[in-house]
Amino acid sequence: MYPEWVTQECPEISIAHRDAALARQAQLTKPAGSLGRLEHLACELAGLQQSERPRAARVPIIIFAGDHGIVAQGVSAYPQEVTIAMMANFASGGAAISVLARELGSTLEVVDAGTLAQSSIPGIVTDKPRHGSRDFSQEAALAPTEVAFALECGKRAVLRAGTPDLLIFGEMGIGNTTPSAAIAAALLGVSAKQTAGSGTGVDAKGLALKARVIDEALALHGLARPGVSAEEILCTVGGFEIAAISGAIIAAAQRRIPVLVDGFIVSVAALAAARINPSCRPFLLASHQSAEQGHRLVLEALNKQPLIDLDLRLGEGSGAAIALPLLRLACALHNDMATFAQANVPDRS
Repeated sequence: MYPEWVTQECPEISIAHRDAALARQAQLTKPAGSLGRLEHLACELAGLQQSERPRAARVPIIIFAGDHGIVAQGVSAYPQEVTIAMMANFASGGAAISVLARELGSTLEVVDAGTLAQSSIPGIVTDKPRHGSRDFSQEAALAPTEVAFALECGKRAVLRAGTPDLLIFGEMGIGNTTPSAAIAAALLGVSAKQTAGSGTGVDAKGLALKARVIDEALALHGLARPGVSAEEILCTVGGFEIAAISGAIIAAAQRRIPVLVDGFIVSVAALAAARINPSCRPFLLASHQSAEQGHRLVLEALNKQPLIDLDLRLGEGSGAAIALPLLRLACALHNDMATFAQANVPDRS
């Protein structure tokens, strides 16, 4: 069972603030629609934030890490020890997302939501019910109580972030594109060949193995059927960091905090969150189109159009961080441009 808060309704978009933002856009010193999607982005944020001045200044980045029993089936190009090593790299400031966070002036928190680390790592928040998920090719990856714990882990991270303008969630976990592809296939009712990608760089043989392992697991657990719940899917083929991100997304939306969604894995967590609590969907802003082939299908299911497409597939929240300046510029243009009346510029006759 989900924690009770998980299904509580998120606030609605403020139509009044969105319409006021649209009216302001019509008065700014530029041809109507000339800033394209940046105009719509600012108005969308105004409605989500219930504010006349949309903001994207304070944007903490939270990374959730987990390990996966399915790695035993040879689905990853990297050994599982890399998960723990990368957490230390995040904490010491050497990872890509660490660099991006510094450049953006964003705080960075890393949460061990379920890795194999046996002891705490300096600079890392430990919030996990066990060390790594089970091998879902043999048994369910997570117990229902563990999924509930992970959802709460996500909420706790959001509460620690305070009252930001937006949030970015990222992930780290060797092998985690495999449970993500499995979750996506089950949620979308498609085969793993449509959702599984190269991840950290498996070759064609490795990709075929990955898809076969997923399809066989979905058949084993009876997930290739219509109407299967997101909860059952997360329990059976999920991962701690994925479920934690789902919980974090719902908790953020319930607090009227928009989420700038990263790549394939975070988008899969977002799709699961939207299936669990559909009212969180408006608070999702798609940052980029990943090079992972399943990402397009997930974005289509969410009905979200990404801001950029740079063939990224790193994860860590990096794509969302790279897209964040676009949101900041959209807000600055909306808030700080002069109107025709202010600039004494003739409008269209």
